[in-house]
Amino acid sequence: MKKYLKEIITVLLQLFMFYIFPLFAGPTDTMGMVLLIILATLLLATILGTISNNKIKYCYPILVALLFIPSIWIYYNESALIHSVWYLVVSAIGLLIGMTINKLIYKK
Repeated sequence: MKKYLKEIITVLLQLFMFYIFPLFAGPTDTMGMVLLIILATLLLATILGTISNNKIKYCYPILVALLFIPSIWIYYNESALIHSVWYLVVSAIGLLIGMTINKLIYKK
């Protein structure tokens, strides 16, 4: 459990962005909120790719997409289902950026 502490903290932050953050947005702020969550997903995936050396980090994009799906029926409607694909793509790109940064830092 202690071995995966970085990954668990990152997933908990992602859950906060998916489920707690929309409680504070107004009804007209949904597109801005979705954009902010996408940027936060990119940042969290980049951080995870940079600091994690465990192989479980490769499951992060799929986990992010799956964790977003229940929030569709809580906060949005069925038309927001396509956003789970965006979260998959954005988190995979962020993870690749983070792994590249990790390789450049620890290359020496």
